[in-house]
Amino acid sequence: MADRSLEGMALPLEVRARLAELELELSEGDITQKGYEKKRSKLIGAYLPQPPTANGAAVVRCRRQHSEGAPRRMLQAGNIGVCDIRDAAVRERVASTAGNRPLFYFRFDVHTEAVQAALAKHKERKMAVPMPSKRRSLVVQTSMDAYTPPDTSSGSEDEGSVQGDSQGTPTSSQGSINMEHWISQAIHGSTTSTTSSSSTQSGGSGAAHRLADVMAQTHIENHSAPPDVTTYTSEHAVPVERPQGSTTSRTAPKYGNAELMETGDGVPVSSRVSAKIQQLVNTLKRPKRPPLREFFVDDFEELLEVQQPDPNQPKPEGAQMLAMRGEQLGVVTNWPPSLEAALQRWGTISPKAPCLTTMDTNGKPLYILTYGKLWTRSMKVAYNILHKLGTKQEPMVRPGDRVALVFPNNDPAASMVAFYGCLLAEVVPVPIEVPLTRKDAGSQQIGFLLGSCGVTVALTSDACHKGLPKSPTGEIPQFKGWPKLLWFVTESKHLSKPPRDWFPHIKDANNDTAYIEYKTCKDGSVLGVTVTRIALLTHCQALTQACGYTEAETIVNVLDFKKDVGLWHGILTSVMNMMHVISIPYSLMKVNPLSWIQKVCQYKAKVACVKSRDMHWALVAHRDQRDINLSSLRMLIVADGANPWSISSCDAFLNVFQSKGLRQEVICPCASSPEALTVAIRRPTDDSNQPPGRGVLSMHGLTYGVIRVDSEEKLSVLTVQDVGLVMPGAIMCSVKPDGIPQLCRTDEVGELCVCAVATGTSYYGLSGMTKNTFEVFPVTSSGAPVSEYPFVRTGLLGFVGPGGLVFAVGKMDGLMVVSGRRHNADDIVATALAVEPMKFVYRGRIAVFSVTVLHDERIVIVAEQRPDSTEEDSFQWMSRVLQAIDSIHQVGVYCLALVPANTLPKTPLGGIHLSETKQLFLEGSLHPCNVLMCPHTCVTNLPKPRQKQPEIGPASVMVGNLVSGKRIAQASGRDLGQIEDNDQARKFLFLSEVLQWRAQTTPDHVLYTLLNCRGTIANSLTCVQLHKRAEKIAVMLMERGHLQDGDHVALVYPPGVDLIAAFYGCLYAGCVPITVRPPHPQNIATTLPTVKMIVEVSRSACLMTTQLICKLLRSREAAAAVDVRAWPPILDTDDLPKKRPAQIYKPSNPDMLAYLDFSVSTTGMLAGVKMSHAATSAFCRSIKLQCELYPSREVAICLDPYCGLGFVLWCLCSVYSGHQSILIPPAELETNPALWLLAVSQYKVRDTFCSYSVMELCTKGLGSQTESLKARGLDLSRVRTCVVVAEERPRIALTQSFSKLFKDLGLHPRAVSTSFGCRVNLAICLQGTSGPDPTTVYVDMRALRHDRVRLVERGSPHSLPLMESGKILPGVRIIIANPETKGPLGDSHLGEIWVHSAHNASGYFTIYGDESLQSDHFNSRLSFGDTQTVWARTGYLGFLRRTELTDANGERHDALYVVGALDEAMELRGMRYHPIDIETSVIRAHKSVTECAVFTWTNLLVVVVELDGSEQEALDLVPLVTNVVLEEHYLVVGVVVVVDIGVIPINSRGEKQRMHLRDGFLADQLDPIYVAYNM
Repeated sequence: MADRSLEGMALPLEVRARLAELELELSEGDITQKGYEKKRSKLIGAYLPQPPTANGAAVVRCRRQHSEGAPRRMLQAGNIGVCDIRDAAVRERVASTAGNRPLFYFRFDVHTEAVQAALAKHKERKMAVPMPSKRRSLVVQTSMDAYTPPDTSSGSEDEGSVQGDSQGTPTSSQGSINMEHWISQAIHGSTTSTTSSSSTQSGGSGAAHRLADVMAQTHIENHSAPPDVTTYTSEHAVPVERPQGSTTSRTAPKYGNAELMETGDGVPVSSRVSAKIQQLVNTLKRPKRPPLREFFVDDFEELLEVQQPDPNQPKPEGAQMLAMRGEQLGVVTNWPPSLEAALQRWGTISPKAPCLTTMDTNGKPLYILTYGKLWTRSMKVAYNILHKLGTKQEPMVRPGDRVALVFPNNDPAASMVAFYGCLLAEVVPVPIEVPLTRKDAGSQQIGFLLGSCGVTVALTSDACHKGLPKSPTGEIPQFKGWPKLLWFVTESKHLSKPPRDWFPHIKDANNDTAYIEYKTCKDGSVLGVTVTRIALLTHCQALTQACGYTEAETIVNVLDFKKDVGLWHGILTSVMNMMHVISIPYSLMKVNPLSWIQKVCQYKAKVACVKSRDMHWALVAHRDQRDINLSSLRMLIVADGANPWSISSCDAFLNVFQSKGLRQEVICPCASSPEALTVAIRRPTDDSNQPPGRGVLSMHGLTYGVIRVDSEEKLSVLTVQDVGLVMPGAIMCSVKPDGIPQLCRTDEVGELCVCAVATGTSYYGLSGMTKNTFEVFPVTSSGAPVSEYPFVRTGLLGFVGPGGLVFAVGKMDGLMVVSGRRHNADDIVATALAVEPMKFVYRGRIAVFSVTVLHDERIVIVAEQRPDSTEEDSFQWMSRVLQAIDSIHQVGVYCLALVPANTLPKTPLGGIHLSETKQLFLEGSLHPCNVLMCPHTCVTNLPKPRQKQPEIGPASVMVGNLVSGKRIAQASGRDLGQIEDNDQARKFLFLSEVLQWRAQTTPDHVLYTLLNCRGTIANSLTCVQLHKRAEKIAVMLMERGHLQDGDHVALVYPPGVDLIAAFYGCLYAGCVPITVRPPHPQNIATTLPTVKMIVEVSRSACLMTTQLICKLLRSREAAAAVDVRAWPPILDTDDLPKKRPAQIYKPSNPDMLAYLDFSVSTTGMLAGVKMSHAATSAFCRSIKLQCELYPSREVAICLDPYCGLGFVLWCLCSVYSGHQSILIPPAELETNPALWLLAVSQYKVRDTFCSYSVMELCTKGLGSQTESLKARGLDLSRVRTCVVVAEERPRIALTQSFSKLFKDLGLHPRAVSTSFGCRVNLAICLQGTSGPDPTTVYVDMRALRHDRVRLVERGSPHSLPLMESGKILPGVRIIIANPETKGPLGDSHLGEIWVHSAHNASGYFTIYGDESLQSDHFNSRLSFGDTQTVWARTGYLGFLRRTELTDANGERHDALYVVGALDEAMELRGMRYHPIDIETSVIRAHKSVTECAVFTWTNLLVVVVELDGSEQEALDLVPLVTNVVLEEHYLVVGVVVVVDIGVIPINSRGEKQRMHLRDGFLADQLDPIYVAYNM
């Protein structure tokens, strides 16, 4: 049936196949006839021949053109009938109530159609945008089917994959997994979207399987880094054939309740997260960046990409414009000499004539104010203001003073009386809105205006006065930012009658100020525009002439009568002409949008003043009305004609009401501004043959400020209507918006300027701003001024077209300059609303503004969504808005946020308070319910990614350093051989021998004291007690454990003396001890598997522990977590044999294994290192010398004793040096945070060691208690060294705040320092007793990213403080080497720290997997220079600096600065970033961020933040995090994950476990509050 028409067409095969499928669906009843036709026409639309048109261009067909009675007049005749796609808009953002679709919906065609066409174009581009995930509690009123839990039922899985195939989606051969089928359906709302999108929300199971397949086939055998999915090439991936309609052939195994996938490094990954990341990666495949210009990049300065002007951009070519002169202002003999004179005339000649009729909310006339009453009451008000406030000698108000008029919008009569009362009393009225609460949006700024105007009296009505908020005593409180006011009620009954002989002094209009109109600026500040009496009168005359007003006409006013068009027509000009005003309050319009039209009919009004919003509302509601007749109207003034989008309301309104007597020539748009009053107004004509002017302008041209009539790109045009001619008696020109006010060319858009008597004269009290706005002298291109009289800037952007018609295309306040192109906020609002008019967001409740991020403006859209919209709806709508704006405006939206209905700050008349909204957005208190950020597409001025130069050989680097006079970065601690000391322990090779020697020579010397949480001694060990206990344990190991020498024994003990005894027991028995942290009784499920893993990996033959832990290991909870039958034999040391061993084992060789040190690195690697007896003794000796430890010393240790330096200090050093160790288990501080410091004070300790976790606990827990601690006698003045034991960059902020906090308790700031150790050498640096204080330097963070070290001054931009990690230990040598070339580096380079020392570990004891690491990490040699020395690679990046300080031996001191772990450093954009730097920035971004961790995943930066606040704040963080990382690090964040406090895993040393976090994120185990995928 269809094919006949297609025979002559060359259709591609896939289109024919799809057509056949459609036929089948139709025949089987799967699709309706209408749906079939729609889809069919969509498929073949592109292949149909286009009929030629009159002007050769294809005319874009709209469903219905401008109505028959409205012929269009174009700006140029050459542009015949090209319809405006943008025109009838959107924009009219219909507030259509449910089920009440307006009839005029077809008039929306045009802009909506443009938008739909733009979205259709995107079908080919297919923008795969992963949907954000949100915790259930945050999903407001979502329907259950829109949010499927992560384990997708098999049904939806099948559907997912079948669907994919039925659409003929082959798995892409580039390895970019096709996610597009669901996204295109989501965006284009196809019939199957429910299944596809719900499966996507739970991870897109079909896609996940495909990703799993491709991943499985391209499994990369590199274990070190995750694969970069963004760069797969075709030779990696294998296209997967799948039979039509079958389900997925290879099912990934299930893992928990999420689907498991394996990535390249074998990390199990849940599909939900990975599929989204994969989509995200796909969206970044073709990033929208302009081609990068080549420019010189200095090594240190990362220059931001400067936007080069587009060589093809349109430039204005017209001649210079001439100033346009309006018609002469006619002189009419009976015009009054002032407005007060007019009032006096009408009040005495025709006192019964109606002046103003007010309406109640039912639309019934409430009150009729006659000219007689207006005159007598105004006089009464004038008399009372001047004579009844203050005393006779000291009146409160004198002529010329300013008074506030505070009247509600439903009481124009009282306001009018007060206004004229002020004019008669010669005081200056300042009409403002009624403050409803103390915290109204913008109310504070109004207060500033009143304060600066010196207002002390506020006139108000009785009802308003009663409604103001009051304090308990009945007084009206002072509003925030307001001056102290006397509230004066102007109702007649409250006023005293003026004496018979009192008359106001009525003068001719002069240059005194008549009134002040307030104006809100773009930044939210409020200015007062002063209007003089002569300007006021002239303006009324000009309006009378332009509008042809005559006496006693009736006018319906819907506008705000306090300012702008509503005030000028409805209060001022009406009185000059004795007109009758019918005032319609906003409250009535809300109830009955048709009320104004009904009043026009009822009163046969000649004129109506409305905004396009009022016309729009009338359209929505007009169906209920039969007998409407608008033939009486001769003029319908559209006050917001300067908004380019008003044209659509005008057209739509005309369309519908033409049949009700409305004539086209009646519609009169006008343009106005507070500064220039009425700028232009279309004159009412009787000639219906002269159609209004219209221009169809190219959007692209407008962004460059150039007028181009309808370019070929028909999607992006703006149709504007003229706002009539220049006002009588005025001159108008347009000048360039920035720089000197030079006249524009005829085809250029500029700011309209007006020279006339009838304008404002100044901003009250602001002479500088006044000069720039009210005293502008436009100049020609040669620099000659156009006129000797000053012009006023109107704040409107526009141009003067043919025939002197004025066109406005936007406002200066709504201008956003993005990458050098100008965009208008109103235009963007219109496009957003056209996406799905009214279905999703409320019309008029949408804010568009720009924020400055990274030296350019970025567009932000905030809209209120309807309460019934689902997550899915909102996400689809947002994606489509982005595409529409991208197509039509060619500009990216930086952030799109949706907030719940009625939560945006409002202006008094119900609009959105823009500056307040922007403020809330920037400070993170907007509380959106959906956010979509697109930094990847809009931020195009990032610095150029660093190109890795071909590596310069190590030899050249060394020579280069020598030539430039830089020293090679190497340093060493004191030489052990040179140090003479009477160290008795030196004569023993083994630690077990030292203990035996001490047990003989000083048996009762106390080595260890263990404190409990109350600070009392829980246990202590003397030399002989330790020795005897160790002997018994050795017997137990041999007899009960049947162990041989060299067997490994796991020691699972809580921190205490049992652990120490067990360790020496193992040495006495010749076994190799491994200390293991016991499982946490409250958290067995996660802590026990780690214990089990260490026991297995270390090949322990037996496990020693206490009775309590023994029971725990065999408990039911333990059985649930691990296989308890697989434990090695468990020995309980609470029950020891009584005998001594026959002999104590002595190793045959000092290089034999003494113990294994197991720990999990921050990158999540479990690594055990081998410590020989020689290394252990050397280590103890080095620490003894550095810290000057002797038997008479006491050292307090608050550390975990399971690995690294913590274990050595807890178990080994006291035995070697003989000092007493006071042991404080860190866990006890949770119940008593002051325990450690009290112990240090009580035992008068000089040296103490702690971890960052302990220091943080003290800082947070004791911050407010320093006074009470002082009272308890806490004294830290004896502390010489307080060392933080760590394997990371020193946390300078924490150590400084700790020092400051406890300074009052005697702690010397120089005492606090840090140490540095790592896996290959457990302690490289440690601040000793002698030697210089630790130094701090400031380095340039940007240089650091290029592995350069550049010192800067404190406080300079991009500076990063780094603290020295303590002094290098005796016997340790350090060199800084290039991790890639292994060549030595100069001291201005960042490189890997290599260490050579007698206490280096001797190798890894099995790391999972790679054995080759071992030789490299422990036995590396430089590739150039000193190639003989064997070094161990620490895996940390750092640098050395020679300081001005001297060491104990008189040498210049070399300081080592650790920057971060090589494994954790992130390569992004060719530069090296350290997670901690980005995390620090993010934590500063918002008060609710308590902790942050970052990691990368397939080239995306993932930021995880912990939120301390309500879940509603979660989405506020997304834009702030994105902004701060862009500003400070020039990086685009890919994913922002907001989680609860405590989700980021931290190890016992207080270090973040970022890789665990990453695995948890990918396995979908974090239970995040919100996950945002930045596009």
